[in-house]
Amino acid sequence: MAANLPSVMTRDEAIEEFEAYILPVTLNRYEADGIPDWPARREAWNNFTDMLCKDHRISDWQYDNWSQPECCGD
Repeated sequence: MAANLPSVMTRDEAIEEFEAYILPVTLNRYEADGIPDWPARREAWNNFTDMLCKDHRISDWQYDNWSQPECCGD
């Protein structure tokens, strides 16, 4: 529950952090050929939000209900 967390990251903040730190690594690793690897991007987002939840930076509800961001093909 978000009320149990000292502060809660918004979805926009999470996307900003993902695009700055996680997505570039994913692009470098899986898209060297210039072709978008949508499954790799989605998995990276899922792993990122899992980490945020386990680190208590987002709530269980956020983790369960956030959709994939546009940069992941949705």
